Amino acid sequence: MIFLHVFVFKSLAFSLQTTMSQHRNQQPVCKRWREDTDQNDGRHKVFKPYHYQSGPSAQVLSTRRELYQRDFPLYKQPVEVGVFSLDSQRRFFNDSRQMRYYVKPEKSPHFDLRDGYKERYIKRDERVKEKLDHILRWILANRSKVTQRTDTSSSALDVDFVTWRGHLTKLLTTPYETREGWLLAVTKFKGTFYISEVETEAARRDRDNRTERHEMMMYWGYKFEQYICSDKIDGSPDSSGVVNTNEAFCTVVQTRLSDHRLLFSGEVDCREKDPDSPSPPTCYVELKTSAEICTPKQRSNFHRFKLLKWWAQSFLPGVPRIVAGFRDDDGVVVSVETFHTSEISQLIKGEDKCWKPTVCMNFCSDFLSFVKRVATEDDSRVVYLFSWNPRCDVTYSVHKDSSYSFLPDWYIKEMM
Repeated sequence: MIFLHVFVFKSLAFSLQTTMSQHRNQQPVCKRWREDTDQNDGRHKVFKPYHYQSGPSAQVLSTRRELYQRDFPLYKQPVEVGVFSLDSQRRFFNDSRQMRYYVKPEKSPHFDLRDGYKERYIKRDERVKEKLDHILRWILANRSKVTQRTDTSSSALDVDFVTWRGHLTKLLTTPYETREGWLLAVTKFKGTFYISEVETEAARRDRDNRTERHEMMMYWGYKFEQYICSDKIDGSPDSSGVVNTNEAFCTVVQTRLSDHRLLFSGEVDCREKDPDSPSPPTCYVELKTSAEICTPKQRSNFHRFKLLKWWAQSFLPGVPRIVAGFRDDDGVVVSVETFHTSEISQLIKGEDKCWKPTVCMNFCSDFLSFVKRVATEDDSRVVYLFSWNPRCDVTYSVHKDSSYSFLPDWYIKEMM
C-alpha cells in the first residue's frame, strides 16, 4: 500500500497581484511575461511584465514558479466514495461493469500496437462536450454520500469543489507548461464551486488538423491497454477484440488540498487481480505508452516533461503504480517498465531545472483560493471564465446566461 505523506500547509498567501484588467463580461486580457537577459549577469534570466490595457482594477494570479516554492501543502489521502461506468454508447451506469484487471506482461513483450487500427477501432466523438454531466449524474445517484451531514434536509454538497481529475492535472502542470493554455469555467451553486473545461481555439484547431500519424499514435495507447487487461478477474487479455474509446470505468474520490475539500472523478485503466490487494484507489494501475529511450537527452526529456504529467495524473487520486510500455517508431512495444508514483519525485531530482511537486501543488492550492476569492456570486447562470496561456498570468471574466454555462437544468432542478 502506498501512503501519501501529509504535510502542513504553512502559508495561505494567495500570490495575487492587483493590475489593470478587463471590463465585466469581456474576454480576459493576457498579462504576458517575457524572459530577458539580466544586464548585470548574462547567465541569468529575469521576468519583466508587459504593460496592461487600461480598465477597472481586478486581480490576476501569477504562474511564476518561484512564488510557489514553499513547503508542500497538506494533501489528505484520497478516499474512493464511489465508481461509475460508461458503456460503448457513453451511457452512464452507477456501477463497476467496465472495470478491467491488470495482467502482468513480459518485460519485452513485442506487442504490435498497430493491430486493428483500421478495422477494429471505434473512436469517441470528441466534438461532443460532456462537461461535468457524468459526475453530476453520479452525485444525484449518491447524494447521501456527499451532502452535508449536519443537516439531513439540505441538498448542499459537503465539498468545496467538483471537477474532473484531468482539470486538476492541468492546474498542477501549469507552472511548467510552455505550449498549451487552458480555459476553465467555474460556477458557484449552493455553496460549491463546479469547474468545467472549455476548449480553447488553439486546441480546437489542433484537434481538427491532426495528422493520420497522430491519430494512430493515440490509438496505440488504447491498444496497449487491451494487451494487458482482462475483463474478468480470472480472465486473460484478448487483443483480437474491438478498441472502443467510448467505454470507461471511473473512480470518484474525496480529499482535501490545504483548506479546499475536493470531489473529483477520473478514468481508471485497471486494478490488481489479487483479491487481497489494497482497497481502491491503491489497487488501481495507470497504463501509459511512450517512445523508447535510447539516448541520455531522451531520458532527460522524459523525466522533465512526460513524467510530470504522469505523476500529476496518478498522485491526485492516489494511484500508486504506472506501468509504461516503451515502443519503437513502428508502434511495437519493446519493453515494459513500472514507475511508483511516490518515487517519481526522487527519480527526477538529478535533472537540471526540472519540475518540483511542491510548486505544482502550491499553485493548484492557490488557484483554488483565487477562485474562492473572486467567484462570489452563487448562481447557476453565472460563469467565471478563468483563462491562462503560457508565460501569462491567470485572468478571468464573468458571464451570465452565456454559452459558457454548463450546469444542466436537470441537475439544477434536482438539487433545488
